[in-house]
Amino acid sequence: MTTSSPNDFEGRTFVRTSFKGATLRFSDVSGVTMRSVDVDGLDIDSHDLFMGSLVVNGVDVVPLVDAELNRRFPGRELQKAQTPEGLREGWVAVRSAWATTVADTPRDLVDAHVEDEWSMAQTLRHLVLATDTWLRGGILRIQQPFHEIGQIFDGAAGMGFDTSIFRTDEPTFDEVLAVRAERQQMVTDFLADVTPEHLAEERDDPWGFDWHPTVGDCVRVILEEEWAHLRYVRRDLALLG
Repeated sequence: MTTSSPNDFEGRTFVRTSFKGATLRFSDVSGVTMRSVDVDGLDIDSHDLFMGSLVVNGVDVVPLVDAELNRRFPGRELQKAQTPEGLREGWVAVRSAWATTVADTPRDLVDAHVEDEWSMAQTLRHLVLATDTWLRGGILRIQQPFHEIGQIFDGAAGMGFDTSIFRTDEPTFDEVLAVRAERQQMVTDFLADVTPEHLAEERDDPWGFDWHPTVGDCVRVILEEEWAHLRYVRRDLALLG
């Protein structure tokens, strides 16, 4: 059974109820309390994990997860860097990590999916979108910053975003790699001579939310997107392989 009503279980209490094998996607489980539960094999993946807390047996495990991911992905800790030098070093690290992953992935897996997750090709297209959003749109304030090959996220049309600018056909992987390389070079070139004063300049949120990030914030969002999606791809490739 699949349910999509946003308030189906809000505020409810479940006693001796089995959720074994259930899958939750795009669901709000904030503030959920579990007591005397069997969690063997419980698999949680949340991009927003580091914006709050996750308490297990009285211990907030978020800092532990963050530290472990930094260990597994050297350079990831620099996604929070505040200086031009730190951001440049962080970009070099994630760009290198992506280059290794792409080179090591067999071509017959670049379009493969794990359940409803994006393939590697789609993920790279989404990172083109992320660069266009936060560098070309957010920082450079280009009115229409998007390349047609970008992979838009689910729900964008419902936000009033014009998705007609994106291609509906599937580009070849070589096309994806070419555009991706162009966007990566744009970030490299921007960071090459960025100054602390430039990083401190305020911008508008490119998605129209009530947030006014600095240029440095926009760069950090790009780095966070890069590391997060690299983890997703490596996770799925391990399952596919």
